[in-house]
Amino acid sequence: MATHNEKLAQSLVVLKNLCEGERTAIQSKDLTRTHRERLLKNGFLQEVMKGWYICTHPNLTGGESTSWYVSFWGFCADYLNTRLGENWCLSPEQSLLLHAGNRTIPQQLIIRSTGGTNHIVSLPDETSLLPVRSVIPNESDQLLVDGLRIYTIAAALIAVSPDFFKRHEADARATLAQVTDASEILPALLERGHTTIAGRLAGAFKNIKRMRIADDIVKAMKAAGHDIRISDPFSGDISTILPPEPAPPHVNRLRLMWMDMRNVVIDQFPPSPGRHLDIKAFMQSVEDTYVTDAYHSLSIEGYQVSKALIERIQRQEWDPDARDSDQHERDAMVAIGYRRAFLSLKTSLMRVLTGENPGLVAEENHGDWYRELFTASVTAGIIKASDLAGYRNGPVFIRNSRHVPPRSEAVRDLMPIYFDLLGEEEDAAVRVVLGHFFFVNIHPYSDGNGRIGRFLMNLMLTAGGYPWIVIPVERRSDYMNALEQASIKGDIASFTQFLASRVVESNRVGAHAPTTTR
Repeated sequence: MATHNEKLAQSLVVLKNLCEGERTAIQSKDLTRTHRERLLKNGFLQEVMKGWYICTHPNLTGGESTSWYVSFWGFCADYLNTRLGENWCLSPEQSLLLHAGNRTIPQQLIIRSTGGTNHIVSLPDETSLLPVRSVIPNESDQLLVDGLRIYTIAAALIAVSPDFFKRHEADARATLAQVTDASEILPALLERGHTTIAGRLAGAFKNIKRMRIADDIVKAMKAAGHDIRISDPFSGDISTILPPEPAPPHVNRLRLMWMDMRNVVIDQFPPSPGRHLDIKAFMQSVEDTYVTDAYHSLSIEGYQVSKALIERIQRQEWDPDARDSDQHERDAMVAIGYRRAFLSLKTSLMRVLTGENPGLVAEENHGDWYRELFTASVTAGIIKASDLAGYRNGPVFIRNSRHVPPRSEAVRDLMPIYFDLLGEEEDAAVRVVLGHFFFVNIHPYSDGNGRIGRFLMNLMLTAGGYPWIVIPVERRSDYMNALEQASIKGDIASFTQFLASRVVESNRVGAHAPTTTR
């Protein structure tokens, strides 16, 4: 008779065969009742709605949304293709967000279809689908991206509601910047006599300083006998000049978001107190803070480490052959990696304390911090040596977050721009807040992004004369929620206020705040 493990292995083989390729959604009819119940019981299958499932992992704790967010886009594509065939398309608003490189999980995904029911389809974690009964764009005005049917940029810009430009300014501008000539939009505007829309798009192109495209739209509409009035749909002027040469939308989106967010940071973060004068005293204070910093930073990431273990590693007294409760190998290797990365970071601190550009230092040194974080784990055989290669080559997801980091190929476009912005930024507070936020938003590595993001934050704090700060594990929820609001809503205020409160608290409790000069 087959054992439980043997039966489970048989079910897992069936599940693996179902999930091969790009398939995400699994229907009841795809599995026998025995296999389905066994996989559900052992945590390898999650019910999305009656008759529909996704793969999950038993190590994820009950109530976690990670498996669903990882599967969201693929599941929706599979479900809609099964239910509606080719008779559907995402809304023009959602299409533009995807064109801009914004893959945030929406709370409600709106679909247009002539077969739409106008009834909400409830999905896990308070998300839903809304298939709206509506005409869909012609085939020439659609694109198929990862199984999702979306409007082309030109068709979406014409069909989108006017308030989209105010609610999603960075995404709208990044998408507009992909249009290189008015001829991409004019045929539909002229054919359908869209004078109001033409005036709005002309105003939008003027707003991003694409004057030639705006002028061509106006001239062509007037030549066809239409009375056109230009109106700017954005709430204000653009805060940066996008380069005239074509750039991927995610690159322009990063530039735009940085410039939009920086004024909020400047208004709400304490101004730089000036350079640290007593470098030796500051560096000693950093070392004195190490145990507390390592404990909280690793605990935020879910590692089970004790301050006693961290202290032994700091003193180089850890015994790899010991097996007490503090010294589970994986967590110990992570703690050793953190110590090695911290020592590498101290070299970077000295560079900025002596006046080097903190953005350049971060660009040159962050790869060293990453390698030091994981070298011990490679040596111990816990992870593969190839994991030290650098930026990730595949997708990555953030636990319980609706934010979907950019694709791996986009990471290689974004990181040079990120470091350019960091190096060119003149305000110390902006370097602190946006340096941390955008690093974890891009999530360039397969692992360690949170730890490196906090290293970057403290490097920028040091360069600005601020105290070193520790984010306590007890405030993890506040910290992650603030990052989430910035990622999915573009609201940097909460994250700015959170970090500002940590600076104030560090000064209040007497964390090292040496004499500084403005």
